[in-house]
Amino acid sequence: MIHVLVEVVKNTKLVMEKKNKKLIEEPLYKETDMEMNVAEMVALAAHIEHTNLKPDCTKQDIIDLCEEAKGHLFYAVCVPPYHVQTAKKALAKTNIKIVTVVGFPLGYATVASKVEEAKKAIISGADEIDMVMNIAAFKSGDFASVQNDIQAVTTACHLQNKQIKVIIETAYLSAEEIDKACRICMDCEVDFVKTSTGFAAEGASVEAVKLIRSILPAKMKIKASGGIKDHDLALDLIKAGASRIGTSSSLHLIGVA
Repeated sequence: MIHVLVEVVKNTKLVMEKKNKKLIEEPLYKETDMEMNVAEMVALAAHIEHTNLKPDCTKQDIIDLCEEAKGHLFYAVCVPPYHVQTAKKALAKTNIKIVTVVGFPLGYATVASKVEEAKKAIISGADEIDMVMNIAAFKSGDFASVQNDIQAVTTACHLQNKQIKVIIETAYLSAEEIDKACRICMDCEVDFVKTSTGFAAEGASVEAVKLIRSILPAKMKIKASGGIKDHDLALDLIKAGASRIGTSSSLHLIGVA
């Protein structure tokens, strides 16, 4: 399916000249750019969770998101719980994963509600759950509640052989707090630590990813998300240790928008 991206790169756009109204063909990429970027685009797409978590996203928006994911070979789509079934239908007979969120975006929902939300999402067709840590409890020093919260949702996911990512919202945490949050996640044996919801003042940073990678064991992965709109930043985050990139700017990152 790599040919799909190659054809996208070779695509041209028709530009209307204002003076004489002639249609001319203008390459989207210079030939040298195309030679340099095709392999990089394919490799980057394999890390991307193509995301739409807007509060007003419609069913058609999610269908469009899934079509883009199929056309550009993104690893997954990340959608609201309400739209998981729509994504499941749109991505039938593909290997593209469906990711959804729990306790999003603030994280202070009750443990019971988060567990039920995760269970319902998995029944609806979610492959992976991105849950928000109880940041209010964490900042209050109530680490037992934080761990109980994460452990409960992790168990619900792992019983169904589904992966869980815990969003620790690094924008609100000091380096010492990031270390503490990561160690709680390690104790709970989560699959990923995720940097951000994208709803805080700051999103993913290379520094935060490097710090998280220095703390976690090799088997635990990192998802960088929040404010990733630049191709170079995405590559730097991967180099720093991120295995996944969550972004709504996926097409821009791979150079087709």
